[in-house]
This record gives sequence, structure tokens and C-alpha cells, in this order.
Amino acid sequence: MTSPRLRVGILAALLVLGLLVPALLAPWLAPHDPYELDFAKSLAPPSAESLLGRDDQGGDILSRLLYGARISVLVGLSAVAASALIGVVMGVVAGYAGGWVDVLLMRLVDVFLAFPGLLLAIALVAVLGPGISNVVIALSALGWTGFARLTRGQVLALRTNEHVLAAQALGAGEWRVMMRHILPNVIAPVLVQASFAIAGAILAEASLSFLGLGAPPGTPSWGAMLSEGKFVLMEAPHVSIAPGLAIMAVVLGFNLLGDALGDLLDPKRRRRS
Repeated sequence: MTSPRLRVGILAALLVLGLLVPALLAPWLAPHDPYELDFAKSLAPPSAESLLGRDDQGGDILSRLLYGARISVLVGLSAVAASALIGVVMGVVAGYAGGWVDVLLMRLVDVFLAFPGLLLAIALVAVLGPGISNVVIALSALGWTGFARLTRGQVLALRTNEHVLAAQALGAGEWRVMMRHILPNVIAPVLVQASFAIAGAILAEASLSFLGLGAPPGTPSWGAMLSEGKFVLMEAPHVSIAPGLAIMAVVLGFNLLGDALGDLLDPKRRRRS
């Protein structure tokens, strides 16, 4: 990578660490109990006691922001891990088996892609009920399609490579060919896709929480904090600014990280750089 791309990659890593580290250290970094409410300090502006101010119920915004990062990390990583597992398995099977198996699995992908993603997530969460686990299930049920199509395309390109044909000629079984000669070459693009998918999952969780379909009421969540702040936006804009900037920074960081990983893991893009 050239120097500008390297700087972008470092910036992306710092933004991502800015989410992961506070999420892990929230119990020690939070200056107040995120569930403690002090109505006497409702909508208090930023001060030495509360660096980011208080919300409409007197909760400390900084403490709730730090604990909300834990929900974003949990949902993002869990949903993408489940989506990647399902999508990679189905993509490898579809690309390597071909024939009617490929047609059947890809038409299933097309069915899921025919629905608007966020609307389908809202419908699933509405049926399952609000909650972090149900949000993860809904996002996983939608997110696997991108991994499946990506993996299938990679497998179709790798299936006719010389090292795969040589392994088949030497008598290697289909399972060994898939696990030893195809799957390792699919990992790099899947990692890049996962970085973009984490950003999308965090944004989707914030959207669902904003609509009241994510974390239970009272749970620190960036989307829920935005939803609470919309009623006092003109009176106390600090209530909405902090979670809004946090969501923007984290989504930007994971998107930039995905782009940097694409340059780092793809030899052709690295040579062009």
C-alpha cells in the first residue's frame, strides 16, 4: 500500500479499537452506573461531573455510551459470525457441487434478496419479539446471502485451478479438496466482506433499537439513546450528538478497515497500489 492507503488503514484500525477497547473496559471506564437515574439532573449539559451531560431521565450519557458499545460489539460480531458460517458453507457446497444443488441454493439466495433487508429484519424481530438475541437471529437470517454469493463465485473460479485439478488427479476426495485446496483461498475475501458486514450489522441494530425493536427498554443502546434524544433535540442536542457520532465513527472505521484489508490481502490490488 502507498502511504495514503497505509494512513487510512491505521485510522480505520484506531476507530475500530476505539469501539472494542471501551466495550471491553466499560465497567472500569464508566464514571457512573449506566442504569442509575437522577431526575434532578435531567438534560444537564456536559460538565466536569458528566463529561457528555445527562439524558432526559438523568442518566449519564458517557456511561451509557460505553455500555452501549458492548451491545454493538456483541450484535455485530455474533450476527456476522453466524452469517459467515452459514454463507460460506452454502457457497462452497453450491460452487463445488454445481448442477441442481447450485441452482437450488442460489434460487434460495435470490428469494431472500428479493425482500428489502431492513424491512424483513423489522418483520422478523416483530414476530420473535424485541431483544438482543432476536436481533442477532434476524440479522443472521439476512446476512448469510452475501457471504454465500461471494463464496460461490470464489469457488467457481478456484475449481478449475491447476492445484485443484492436480489434487483431484492424485485421487483426493471431494471433502479433502474443499477443505484443503479451496476453503483456505476463500478466507481472505470473506474477511473483507465480514468487516463491511459488521458495520452493516451495527447500523441495523441501531436502527432496530431506534424503532424500539432492539434492546429492552432501559438497556444502554446507541440506537435507543438516539430515539430518546429525538424528543429533546432542540432543547438538549447533546443527548443525540454523542451516540450519533459514535455510530458514524464505528461504521466508518469498519468500512475503511474492510477497504484496507482488501488492499492488504489481494495481491493484485496490492501490486496496483
